[in-house]
Amino acid sequence: MAVISMFYGIIISLYFFDSRQHKLPHIHVRYQGCEAVFSISDGALMEGQLPLSKTRLVLAWIEIHKEDLLADWELASTGHEIFKIEPLR
Repeated sequence: MAVISMFYGIIISLYFFDSRQHKLPHIHVRYQGCEAVFSISDGALMEGQLPLSKTRLVLAWIEIHKEDLLADWELASTGHEIFKIEPLR
């Protein structure tokens, strides 16, 4: 697992070689004991839960950084080093 961004107490990660579990490009999100998995392509909640206010922040961040996220997904799914992505400010 690699942390790619952190903002407002939210930690966003990608797992290396994780395409076997969900197949679709996705991120793992943690916030104060809550965990969720979001699709990169459309922001759909695939698993878990977050408070609504934090979910909205994550969805905005996904929309802003979709191209960077997809590039990192490709790198992670093949075991290559991924890049950090700017947090929300």
